[in-house]
Amino acid sequence: MSSGADLPDDVELLKALLVEARSLLAERDVEIEQLKAQIDKLRRMHFGRKSEQLQRQIETLETQLEDLAAGRGVVDVQRAQARGANASTSNATTDEAASKQALPVHLPREDHVLEPESNCPDCGQPMQVLGEDVSEQLARVTAAFKVIRTIRRKLVCPCCSTITQPPMPGLPIGRSIAHPSLLADILVSKYADHQPLYRQSTIAARDGVTLDRASMGRWVGQCEALCAPLTEALRRYTVSAAKLHADDTLWRDSLDERRATNRMRMSRRA
Repeated sequence: MSSGADLPDDVELLKALLVEARSLLAERDVEIEQLKAQIDKLRRMHFGRKSEQLQRQIETLETQLEDLAAGRGVVDVQRAQARGANASTSNATTDEAASKQALPVHLPREDHVLEPESNCPDCGQPMQVLGEDVSEQLARVTAAFKVIRTIRRKLVCPCCSTITQPPMPGLPIGRSIAHPSLLADILVSKYADHQPLYRQSTIAARDGVTLDRASMGRWVGQCEALCAPLTEALRRYTVSAAKLHADDTLWRDSLDERRATNRMRMSRRA
């Protein structure tokens, strides 16, 4: 049903349609919970090892879960329209479970205060403060590009003509337009969010910023070289931890083998 005009006038038929709609929603909710449980199980199986097949299966289930949730949203809007209510009114009931969990306290708050008219609309007398209702919505501000200008002023001594100037602050890549924040965003987007450089270049172009993919590739390589000491330290730590675990396993296996050998020798002597 898309609008109230599509509904029949028969009350009994309306009740039957309502029962059917509730049944479909209940079945969809059960399917959503089953998909969530299956995804959690696959993620636990995927932990600690690399499996492309499991990863693809998880992604497929995630897509199905998103489609089911989107379908539930469509039903909510259609049900609100059938009742003659605003679509936004249905969000209050749809997001009731989510609203029970308070939004993170560390996020900054931006207050938009809506003031009614100071005079009564009926008699024109001044109104008094009665209270206020506060609602919170989670917003996301898109990351914005900006240009950071480093201005190094020069001073000259009028007596000896000595010129002084602060040194240029250190940068990861010298004589480059890439600020450390831009380099960090490129690396996180590439390796953590799996955004290739050409996609990042396209995203930047929407903001009127040209990021050459070849330059971005060089920046990634330069950052990789700069992080080589840290990478090597992590590799040594990982290898040493693996060796300790392997040595412990080998020690236990060799101990069990020696015990089994001693038991065989004792049985032969007997």
